[in-house]
Amino acid sequence: MVARKTFAAVLVACVSFATSQSGYGDSNGTSSSSSSLANAPYRDPSVPIEDRINDLISRMTIREKASQLMQGDISNWLNTTSGAFNFTGLSLNFEQKAGMFYVGYPISWDWLADGIKRGQDYAVNSTRLGIPAIVQTEGIHGFLIENATIFNSPIAYACTWNRTQTRLMAEQIAREAQALGVSQLFAPLADLARELRYGRVEETFGEDGYLAGETAAAYIRGLQSLNVSAMVKHYAAFGLPEQGLNTGPEHMGERELRTTWLPSYHKAIADAGVWSIMSAYHSLDGIPAVSDEFTLTEILREELEYDFFVTSDAGGTDRLADNFYICPKPLNTYNNPITEGNECITLSTLPSGGDVEMGGGSFNYRAIPELVASGRLDEAIVDKAVSRVLRTKFTMGLFERPYQIAPKRKWNRIINNDYARSLAREIDRDSIVLLKNEQAALPIPKGRKVAVIGPMADGFMNYGDYVVYRSQYRGVTPLTGIQSAIGNGSVTYAQGCERWSSDESGFPEAVSAAEAADVAIVVIGTWSRDQQELWPGLNATTGEHVDVDDLSLVGAMRPLIQAVLNTTTPTVIVFQSGKPITEPWISNTTASLVQQFYPSEQGGNALADILFGDVNPSGKLSVSFPHYVGDLPVYYDYLNSGRPVDLGAIGPNGQLYFGHQYVLGTPEPWFPFGYGLSYTTFEYSNVSLSAQNVSASATLAATVSVTNSGTRAGAEVVQMYVKDMLASVDVPNMQLKGFEKVMVDAGETVEVSIPLNVSDCGVWQGRQGSMRYVVEPGEFVVYVGASSADLRGNASFYVS
Repeated sequence: MVARKTFAAVLVACVSFATSQSGYGDSNGTSSSSSSLANAPYRDPSVPIEDRINDLISRMTIREKASQLMQGDISNWLNTTSGAFNFTGLSLNFEQKAGMFYVGYPISWDWLADGIKRGQDYAVNSTRLGIPAIVQTEGIHGFLIENATIFNSPIAYACTWNRTQTRLMAEQIAREAQALGVSQLFAPLADLARELRYGRVEETFGEDGYLAGETAAAYIRGLQSLNVSAMVKHYAAFGLPEQGLNTGPEHMGERELRTTWLPSYHKAIADAGVWSIMSAYHSLDGIPAVSDEFTLTEILREELEYDFFVTSDAGGTDRLADNFYICPKPLNTYNNPITEGNECITLSTLPSGGDVEMGGGSFNYRAIPELVASGRLDEAIVDKAVSRVLRTKFTMGLFERPYQIAPKRKWNRIINNDYARSLAREIDRDSIVLLKNEQAALPIPKGRKVAVIGPMADGFMNYGDYVVYRSQYRGVTPLTGIQSAIGNGSVTYAQGCERWSSDESGFPEAVSAAEAADVAIVVIGTWSRDQQELWPGLNATTGEHVDVDDLSLVGAMRPLIQAVLNTTTPTVIVFQSGKPITEPWISNTTASLVQQFYPSEQGGNALADILFGDVNPSGKLSVSFPHYVGDLPVYYDYLNSGRPVDLGAIGPNGQLYFGHQYVLGTPEPWFPFGYGLSYTTFEYSNVSLSAQNVSASATLAATVSVTNSGTRAGAEVVQMYVKDMLASVDVPNMQLKGFEKVMVDAGETVEVSIPLNVSDCGVWQGRQGSMRYVVEPGEFVVYVGASSADLRGNASFYVS
């Protein structure tokens, strides 16, 4: 989403904001706006949903239909700075943009709940048909409002490989959003992190379609179990932009689209049953995603049989004029005449399958009534789009309960309660990945003196983007978490350097602190910002529209690590980041290395849990780490014909060892997908399959024995990959097709069974435009192991 533009400035007749609202949570808001419609079939919950949709559409005027297809905004009636209420803005909003409204502003809980109640009351009681609106905001790692629970970023919690935790988190986010009246969240992403220069890597679930799909599906099921709608985004294949630049064009064939990019969306859409979809900003093979009939209609509607609505992203429809130059420039403010640009954008997007136009400055669908009246737009197309919006609303139960605002006295018991903070800490610590520990500097005994060093260690919370304004000043920093774990008297702190500076004047203090300690912990990485800071241009190294051409540390952070390592003090380096960092020289040092992707509000406590051994690390990478940016891409599932390796290197003494792929490097990752160490060790044995000769529609199970051969209990993510040994096209060398996370006590052996649908092992045959999915006969090898590069056993099955 881009920075939003609203129209509050052109609205008049402000009156003072009423500070008191009666009956939070005490009314379902179901009173009819017209007594003659009180017994209409669409109001009867016992009537089948399709009949309710047809009845309601038959009663709607073309302007009422068009209004359901445009997003309003709470700022049209609530001044988000002063709290003033604008009745003229309220009525004008619902006259033209009645389908849904956005509320993602840094305002108080009272203002938000009051504003939502005013809007929904107006929709239900003051419009002719009383159609409730969907109330929308952000939610990729928490409900976007001040003091709601902030969970860690998606790239982080994907590293748990834990579907249950993700679902529980989504349920808590739903409870918090619902308590203040929000009914739809713009989450999760089903995009993949396969272009690491791109700024939005932190918002994804990593590089793999299976892991991303499983995580997205768990999130959707959790959210929607409480009738809060998820909105999967950004459909489709938003994550491989040219040069890694935000919203850039993407270049791929249909086979890659179907093989690599669509499986995660399939999980979210067909399996988890998400109630809405957001289209993407980019173009694919020259076709803008917002108006791509192939992806929006042929694949989504005809193949996946998706019946709910698709919306553009904020300002996404205007890109047809502003960026793609397909349409003339539109006029998008209230009371402006409808132009050729508005008409072109509407005729390009709506018939292609773009049902709803999100705001962010866009206001093109107001052309719908005139286009229908002139015969240039078939009203049946409008009816189809409206039916999809209504289907979402009826399925959510919105007509029966337009809002579920909890009584104010209960807000603090629901939002950011003890359970939520405990869950955030648990997920965060289970997301942390131990990358390197040859010298066993970890776990740190709690009696040791510790120096905490680095610009990410204290002073702000290093959250990912899409947190509410000024969230960085709330939460548990690494320094605070470490102090809580071992006591202030055992901890010294030195910042060392600013994250955005090359100034090394703070190094002597950092070196002195390290020399006086038993262990030094250096916390460095990347940083993002909330949207109010990110879009005005304050410095950041990740986030929406913040793209890089180098994945290494910026400024003085690398020299700071080196200065600390030059002491004799055992050192633990913590990467706290939104994407992989390339500092492969660390592998040649004695330091231990920990990856904590952007944390939750309990991030410092979670990190301390791992560093001092209260919790055994169990995170596994959701994305591969390259050695250098020039190695990209380094995802594990390269095609069979890819990634020849004849590596070269530069030796520790500067000697050159020449190879060919690459001359002085390697195309293989520094740390591979699925990788992560533990404080214990796991051995795998007895890999077997429940069947060897199977049909293309069969289901089988891979079974493996996992033994904890160490001295402490730990959780292991058992990963299952499948390789098609002979295929009619060039396919991935292997693909993740299952995983299970299991807890194993020291000395214990557990048997792990992972199901496999043979139908998931097919290929896309044929040419562009005429492809078909086929599970081809032949041998398939199932690999089971601890990462994509650590495969411990295998067995084969044969499709006849």
